[in-house]
Amino acid sequence: MSSTSASALPTFEKIETAFEVFDDWEDRYRFLIDIGKKLPELPEDVKTEANRVQGCTSRVWLIFTQDAEERFVFQGDSDSAIVKGLVTVLLSLYSNKTAPEILDVDIKGALEKLDLANHLSTSRRNGLFSMSERIRSLAGG
Repeated sequence: MSSTSASALPTFEKIETAFEVFDDWEDRYRFLIDIGKKLPELPEDVKTEANRVQGCTSRVWLIFTQDAEERFVFQGDSDSAIVKGLVTVLLSLYSNKTAPEILDVDIKGALEKLDLANHLSTSRRNGLFSMSERIRSLAGG
């Protein structure tokens, strides 16, 4: 993954601030779709079953590399526009962290800050946690 695409991802703090600015959930959904559109697409040759996240209704793929400091750099993609936005949220939380830092992320607390759990369908919420679990397992957790 190039450093350009990693730096193009919004930070979780920027996502949180944007969610606070929007008055209604339609605007927040549009924001998720917009940040998902900015997520670089994965090449077709890595969209394999081995890289696919199980437990998601939409098709989601996650891959990673590690830099010299053993920080994980995640890339993700989905066939759903809103899920690509959710992938972007997760990458903002987990990418560029070491394995212990990844395992220390309070995913439930972070998602509570965005109030996502109360505004996603059950299948999308389950998929979001499946993606988080996949990232944690890739980091050795």
